[in-house]
Amino acid sequence: MIELRRVGPEEFAARLDAVLDVYTAAMLPPADQLTGRRAIMRGHASYRGFTCLLAERADGRTVGVAYGFHGDPGQWWHDVVRQSITEHDGQARTREWLDDAFELAEVHVHPDYQGKGLGRALVTGLCAGRGERTAVLSTRDQETAARHLYRSLGFGDLLTGFVFPGGQERYAILGTPLPLAGAAP
Repeated sequence: MIELRRVGPEEFAARLDAVLDVYTAAMLPPADQLTGRRAIMRGHASYRGFTCLLAERADGRTVGVAYGFHGDPGQWWHDVVRQSITEHDGQARTREWLDDAFELAEVHVHPDYQGKGLGRALVTGLCAGRGERTAVLSTRDQETAARHLYRSLGFGDLLTGFVFPGGQERYAILGTPLPLAGAAP
């Protein structure tokens, strides 16, 4: 049986190895990127409104993770996406989506546990009770199971074909009003 457990910044930092294990299994990043990813994740835990859900087996092994925080100016993702939406759609649309946003930074499920509703439970649990007006995230700009999940929860495209500075892969920036429209199981 898998249980979801909310953890705060301190426990998140203490469980970072387990979080990175799930991230690595799900995303298959190059090994040389893991040190940087660890530092980024550790930094995220200090952001305003940080919250994390861990999906854990009965033996305590982490098999899923989702976390997010309130988006604020000065945060790298927030600033990069804000600039791009402003250039693409104008300041009013940027304010609509990013001025009071819950940013879902990471949502990952170990491949052995995918396709069982765990990703949906993580996202809906993470967004439940948030006071922000919107939720936003980035995901690969491909027809993936994750993209389908986000659409089923009411997320729509804000930007597509988006390439982060220094990157090559194309991403979609998605957003939805809160509370989630498609949160019912």
